[in-house]
Amino acid sequence: MIGAGVNMFGVVLAIIGAILVTLFGVLFGLVFKGIDRVLSARMQARIGPRIRQPFWDVAKLFSKENILPENAVNWMFSAAPVLALASSAVILLYMPLGPFPPVLSGHGDLILIIYLLIIPSLAMVTGGFASGSPYASVGAQREMVMMMSYEFPLAVVVVSVAWKLRSLGIDNPFTLSTIAANPIWANSGILGFIGVGILLVVLLIVTPAELSKIPFDAPEAETEIVGGLLAEYSGRNLGLFYLADAVKTVVMGALLVAIFFPWGIANVVGLAAESAGAIAIDIAFFLLKLFLVLFVSVTVLRTSFARLKIDQIVYMYWASLTIAALFGLVLIIWDANLMGMEWYPQIPGG
Repeated sequence: MIGAGVNMFGVVLAIIGAILVTLFGVLFGLVFKGIDRVLSARMQARIGPRIRQPFWDVAKLFSKENILPENAVNWMFSAAPVLALASSAVILLYMPLGPFPPVLSGHGDLILIIYLLIIPSLAMVTGGFASGSPYASVGAQREMVMMMSYEFPLAVVVVSVAWKLRSLGIDNPFTLSTIAANPIWANSGILGFIGVGILLVVLLIVTPAELSKIPFDAPEAETEIVGGLLAEYSGRNLGLFYLADAVKTVVMGALLVAIFFPWGIANVVGLAAESAGAIAIDIAFFLLKLFLVLFVSVTVLRTSFARLKIDQIVYMYWASLTIAALFGLVLIIWDANLMGMEWYPQIPGG
């Protein structure tokens, strides 16, 4: 009976944690959307909307009529946005958020996260094909081509990080808790440091493609295919896709932070571990890191570059970024082989 009570308590805590994490993903994702639009406008010498505009957009969408196209597969068309939001929220449950471990810690690793990242995109593809619209079908085809393009460099980044940790004799190198406890920048020589930097740049460029942001928004290109995947969506269904995008934005930012910038700051400023002050400052530091990586990978890129054609996107990921990621892996391997040499320079503090 005691064991059953403990298990039930754990389930209740997991449910509460899942709700809180999902709310955080939605709220921070919408806030970042507002800040992103303001900063992008200012970088282009425009005024832009207010930061709270995304919240108004969501409220307006959920208040409008939910229209189903005449030629749509209704159940599939309506299920796609629900699946996109639910799957994005589930991925967030495997992410460490500042000083807090993942809600589902111990139940998944980076390999599972890579698989789960495909589901929101597949949901959008399913919704596009189910709508019966030729524009949405073109967008769905482009989304599938993009998925096959950016997943490979993403996988190379993950494998490179895991290989580096395993070469140090560390067990479970694919788990985010292991990566957080053993930052990839540590124990590196100059070649390894450069290799990790290349992997960081690759993941920063993969992120906007995962989120279908400019310059990688070919599946939704409004000026070409009038919204593409989302051309036939309206009302609550479009609002759910909007929220799914907000949550997935947080997911990609949290993944970048967890792999490359897992440090806290409480110990640096001399606060006692697990004290209220330490938790508060580590939360603030995590939010700052999350905002900065999203600002670079989303805001800066979409403001600085025009939309790429689908063939340009494929070439960039299959050729340029894949080769860059493999080169980063090679540098990390060379670095590991040279670490024992007395003449080989180390990174200070590594």
